[in-house]
Amino acid sequence: MSEALQFNLEVFQGPLDLLLHLIEKNKINIYDIPIVTITDQYLEYIAAMQERDMDITSEFLVMAATLINIKSKMLLPAPEPEEGEEEPVDPRAELVQRLLEYKMYKYISEELKDKQIDATKSFFKGSSIPQEIRDYRDPVDVSELLSDLTLNELHSIFESVIKKQEDKVDPIRSKFGRIEHDEISIAGKIMEIQQFGFLHRHFSFRNMLEKQHTKSDVIVTFLGILELMKMGQIKVSQKEVFDDIEIDFIADSVLPVERFQLDE
Repeated sequence: MSEALQFNLEVFQGPLDLLLHLIEKNKINIYDIPIVTITDQYLEYIAAMQERDMDITSEFLVMAATLINIKSKMLLPAPEPEEGEEEPVDPRAELVQRLLEYKMYKYISEELKDKQIDATKSFFKGSSIPQEIRDYRDPVDVSELLSDLTLNELHSIFESVIKKQEDKVDPIRSKFGRIEHDEISIAGKIMEIQQFGFLHRHFSFRNMLEKQHTKSDVIVTFLGILELMKMGQIKVSQKEVFDDIEIDFIADSVLPVERFQLDE
């Protein structure tokens, strides 16, 4: 029997944990285990558990039987291999492989435990995003508003309405002296379109232009509609090619006139 060893009987998680402890304690090369010494020390541990009336789990007893089996094979002289036969496998090979795998997983678990402990010492800064950043909204996508129609179609309607305005001119009275009209404000026209849209919510682009009294009114109204589209106040759509263009007022409120101080 080998020299008595002192064990902490509560630290070993299983038979491989105990064997790894014995190998490290004796500074043994894991690839060349002195199986007699390790088996004797392992059996001493089992005996110590029995003396303290501790429950010996079946896996410890299975390992004890395995070690005794390997010990007996190592004590018997190995038969000489006949010609053509492979060298006999070392009886310790399977045990060594299991110990290496266990040692690797044990090392990984200890590393993860250390990282967990380190993580508990870390503190993270809370959110400090400025209010103006949280309130930011993406600008209106004009291409989405115009996704189902083209500027050529808008221009076509605009041209047809302008022609109607020209056709309304009396050829006789048109030769009279020129009467100057008050200058039309784009900002004012935008407010007029907003108020009309807020009241009706849905209306015809062509009808709105045809309600204008002069060519200047038509032009300014056309520009006002384009500006409101750009600002996301209205959305235009067309069900079929050559159909009238429909306008939807999609804003929740009318923007103040100060927002439309445009170069006129």
